[in-house]
Amino acid sequence: MSPTLRATKWFPWLVLISGCLVLSVNLGIRPSLSLFIPDMLTATGWSASTFGLAFAIQNLMWGVAAPIAGALADRYGTTRTLIGGAAFYALGLYLMGTSTSPLELNLTSGFLIGIGIGATSFPVVLAAISRVFPANKRSFTLGLASAGGSVGQFVMAPTTQALNDSLGYVSALAILAIMSMIIVPFAFAMTGKAKPHGPTSGGADMGPTGLIAAFHEARQHRGFLLLNAGFFVCGFQLAFIATHLPTFTQLCGLPGSVAAQGLALVGLFNIVGTIAAGWAGGKWRKKWSLSFIYAMRALVILIFMMAPKTAETIWLFSAVMGALWLSTVPLTSGIIVQVFGPRYMATLFGIVMLSHQIGAFFGAWMGGVVFDLTGSFDGVWITSIVLGIFAALVHLPIDDKALRVEATA
Repeated sequence: MSPTLRATKWFPWLVLISGCLVLSVNLGIRPSLSLFIPDMLTATGWSASTFGLAFAIQNLMWGVAAPIAGALADRYGTTRTLIGGAAFYALGLYLMGTSTSPLELNLTSGFLIGIGIGATSFPVVLAAISRVFPANKRSFTLGLASAGGSVGQFVMAPTTQALNDSLGYVSALAILAIMSMIIVPFAFAMTGKAKPHGPTSGGADMGPTGLIAAFHEARQHRGFLLLNAGFFVCGFQLAFIATHLPTFTQLCGLPGSVAAQGLALVGLFNIVGTIAAGWAGGKWRKKWSLSFIYAMRALVILIFMMAPKTAETIWLFSAVMGALWLSTVPLTSGIIVQVFGPRYMATLFGIVMLSHQIGAFFGAWMGGVVFDLTGSFDGVWITSIVLGIFAALVHLPIDDKALRVEATA
């Protein structure tokens, strides 16, 4: 893209819209994949823990790929990273439908899709957006971008269920593979890579070894470690719900359409939640909002456990959890860029995403294992409540003061 176009006043908004659309595809398809589990369980005869492990590997590989993709985007540019991620995503989706053994399922829905998601997700996209907006607009625009993923989930959950019902999971996954390549044209609008930031507190930029120095700086910052702990909890809760809600709904004697509608409601109300979180992050200290969100998640899950399991209960739970779903993303990424600056934001947020996805690994995997052992998901619901309280507490002592003065464009 020409320097003249990048210099126009509306170019940051083009980047924002493109980022919203990339996340819409990425996060629209990913949670919809769990809708295939009930039919694949019937068709293959595999256990719930088999699918739980495959989706756990997917979440883990997402986490492993995120900091690597962030570093590649910081070094070589956002566009190339997104295109490469889209290729992995599409290949994994297509091959998932043709898997004939648990090993193939782990390789396709686990490794390939996980890498594709990690290379086209929040660290790469939000870092590109944070570079083109000034600090006073950054929190709100990060919230808008995160909401873009919610729009995709709202659209894709019922679409995926309809494709599965009419064509079967093999053809439906092939269509999703084609749809994932929509990421490619929008990737070209997100050109560029990170530029050196202003001087550090020591008075000099990090130079050619800046990435390593940035990692060590973050590793020694207690607030960064606490953000990792909190995001671990976020990943555990969301992966458990997104992976096993369809099976849980079926266990309650409700049709698959209820779960699809529930996931769509998560996406719909997530739009409101992430935009509100981004707005709140610009008004108040972000760590207070994060503590509130995690405490509310624990309360909502507790109430849901005690409530009768009807379609209306599933929908209400999905709506309320949707408002709390990705609202942690603009706040967590906002603290990172606020403290460390935008220079290595993709890499540092990628590291935090790794912690998120390690939590997601255990959330998806434990859900399947506990269900196979006990015939119930109650143990994992209780664990999610305890972890939510823990996350609400660990954000309180975070030191969110900036370590350097950001250069003004």
